[in-house]
Amino acid sequence: MIASASRWVRRARRAPLGTALGLVALGIGAYVVAGPLCAARYPMMTDLPFHAASAAVFRHYWDPAWHFREQFVLQPFAVPYVSMYALAALLMLVMPALPAIKIAAGLMLALLPVGLAVLAHGMRKSPLLGLAGLGFVWCGLTSWGFINFMAALGLFAMVVGLALRALHRPSRGRSLALGAALVALFFTHVFRFPFALAAVAAAALLLYPATRRWRPVVAPLVLGVALLGLWLAWRPEPLAAPLGPIGWHAERLGEIESLLYRSLRDPAEARAAGRALRLLGAVAIGAAALGALQGRWQGLPRRRLAWSIGAPGLVLSCAAVFLVLFLVLPMQIGLWWYVYPREITAACFVALGALPDLPRQGWLKAAFVAALGAAVVPLGRVTADNYRGFDAATADFASIVTRLPQAPKLLYLVFDHQGSSAISTPFIHLPAYVQAERGGWLSFHFASWGASPVGYRGRDEPGAVVPPPTPLRWEWTPDRFRVATHGPFFDWFLVRRRSSPDLLFHADPSIVRVAHHGSWWLYQRVGPRPSRYRLPTRLDLPPWLL
Repeated sequence: MIASASRWVRRARRAPLGTALGLVALGIGAYVVAGPLCAARYPMMTDLPFHAASAAVFRHYWDPAWHFREQFVLQPFAVPYVSMYALAALLMLVMPALPAIKIAAGLMLALLPVGLAVLAHGMRKSPLLGLAGLGFVWCGLTSWGFINFMAALGLFAMVVGLALRALHRPSRGRSLALGAALVALFFTHVFRFPFALAAVAAAALLLYPATRRWRPVVAPLVLGVALLGLWLAWRPEPLAAPLGPIGWHAERLGEIESLLYRSLRDPAEARAAGRALRLLGAVAIGAAALGALQGRWQGLPRRRLAWSIGAPGLVLSCAAVFLVLFLVLPMQIGLWWYVYPREITAACFVALGALPDLPRQGWLKAAFVAALGAAVVPLGRVTADNYRGFDAATADFASIVTRLPQAPKLLYLVFDHQGSSAISTPFIHLPAYVQAERGGWLSFHFASWGASPVGYRGRDEPGAVVPPPTPLRWEWTPDRFRVATHGPFFDWFLVRRRSSPDLLFHADPSIVRVAHHGSWWLYQRVGPRPSRYRLPTRLDLPPWLL
């Protein structure tokens, strides 16, 4: 470690401006990624509460006070979307659940610029181009909480960059790094994994005229194919669903803008995204023009010319594949929803790898880094401002959940989705933070789908205590709740609604209201469950129902 530090100091002294630019890039990345996560107690992401709850299951699985072994089975290989959960669970060993999941989410999102930097380095360009990847950290998919998918895009870029690096300058360390990145991608988002294997093979093929090598990537490819084969034999039924209707939908090209950056009702987001696109275009045109004026591509040896054509061709081919998927895939595959919209983000992010290299002159490079920073910083600032507003909107939730005990049997219903600037609702899964911080049971859980690293145990297993099943889309249709049907298992009931939900529990006199904070209402079962439920009478109904 001391020797590595000494080498770093020597390099910094030899290239002080390059070191300073690297530190500036790290500062910009830290601001864009961490700023919104630090601005709110609860990040404004739809699915993040359940990511926190699932990570807590891994952390406290063997703790009887949390009651997780009674409900869940861990399946980290059969459903290998586990990297963020494992990272957050490790962090939960030394800190509470909320900061742990926010740090884990930040590290996963940081893979976007880091992966793009590795890709640029593998293409023999400046890693400072990784700054452009920050423009996708707070895109529409992040607002849904698809953190694993976003991290997988960064890992995909990293895999391609490491493959190019291994082919250009082979070493055991680079081959090992490529294998490790493939394994990390497998355990982050398995759907992106076959494309990464294909990209590594394509890199060896397309770059063979430039490198005359293919063996450095064989061992990582064999490892990846073996992992994929084992998973295909072990995967659960929900992950084996057919693709569904495949067709060409050119009209989706008109949706690109809304799918990428229309995640907030704040018009500042669209303005920041437009400014970022214009600056990025200016950087690309300026870098290409400087390269042409300096004759960077003139008189190149044949192999170097083959590299200059093959490496961008590989990246653009990967982006083209994802664009085609965007145009042909359905919205839903089995239980997986919002399928085809994800692919346009993948296509646009990977296409950043084809950006021209930054100029080599120090002052020119500094100007281009400043332009990249000016493109991405406003996106982080706008997101942080809106997260700060969401923090005020969740103060009542943070207050009311303090009334809940350790390991409650909690049924929750979210009728009211107002109060945030997000287009997708960040309230719908918010009560899952209760399980992340206190354990216990929830009326709805991602485990019920069978497509999560955390699955429910069989209800007939000895010692299993599993919540009753809920119909599909239960969490989106709280009006289907009937206390006689859905309530007997639970002792606590948390409702988000503008008006009083007392009538929902009228048929069960053992359930009483214990707290009301803002739009959240908390009820507790204080007596034995009734053997029969009574129907509301005319006198019980509010006037607007008569």
